[in-house]
Amino acid sequence: MPFVLHGVSVRHPSSLIDGAYALSGLSLSIGQGEQIALVGPSGAGKTTLLHTLACAHRPDAGDFSAFGIDPWSLSNGERHAMRARLFLAPQTPPLPPRQRVVTTVLAGRLPQWSLWQALASLIKPADPQAAFDALARFNLQDKLYARVDRLSGGERQRCSMARLLISQAQAFLVDEPLSALDPALALQTLAVLQQEAAARRATLVCSLHQVELARTHFPRIIGLRDGRIAFDARREQVSGAMIAALYRNANDAVPDPMTAEPDAITSKVAIVPRCF
Repeated sequence: MPFVLHGVSVRHPSSLIDGAYALSGLSLSIGQGEQIALVGPSGAGKTTLLHTLACAHRPDAGDFSAFGIDPWSLSNGERHAMRARLFLAPQTPPLPPRQRVVTTVLAGRLPQWSLWQALASLIKPADPQAAFDALARFNLQDKLYARVDRLSGGERQRCSMARLLISQAQAFLVDEPLSALDPALALQTLAVLQQEAAARRATLVCSLHQVELARTHFPRIIGLRDGRIAFDARREQVSGAMIAALYRNANDAVPDPMTAEPDAITSKVAIVPRCF
């Protein structure tokens, strides 16, 4: 099983002074090949959970294992090797602004490359065709040799997703991949991510503010609030009332479930086509 958390609490680095926990007492199991949506108001702990799964944040309490191993019991080198099996895609990807897109996409292979291979690819891209093919799945093939700082926010997000396709990761941990995309591009991007995860039987954990997409496209939905799990259920078990309670008194700009009847949200999202 890729991820098991038992009683895990995590302080976000920015909260070290006041000691506040971003995650508090989480217990969670995620199986190989599962596709899970994380939903919840801003500050609920979604990003911190993704970083914890990616072995980027060390739990302050509780037990955490990735692929059956406690990553924090490993040496730095061993933990780095484990991270090659994980792909963390931040909401704002840290892409070098002066770099060409082809080089940025091929960086998805860095965990498998030696230092010399990585340096050589900076001078002459090692496999531009692979980068072109990955970009083409997001209709970005014409940006292959563009500079990253010439891309729009949405193009940068999709460039990061193309890097994911190049990787050999067995778990995709994706933070708000649709935030800068229009509805049509959002559906296309989500379809590619889910199809790629299914094709290689990789685990996909994706945080979303688009509640309607989570409820129509993901088999399992985890609701987070105040660093705790509010619910963890199959999508057919997630009601409008549960979503309303999750976002009550929150300031997120999401489809307003608080003023809707429990089934009203479902009726509204039913017009969204399935990605696959």
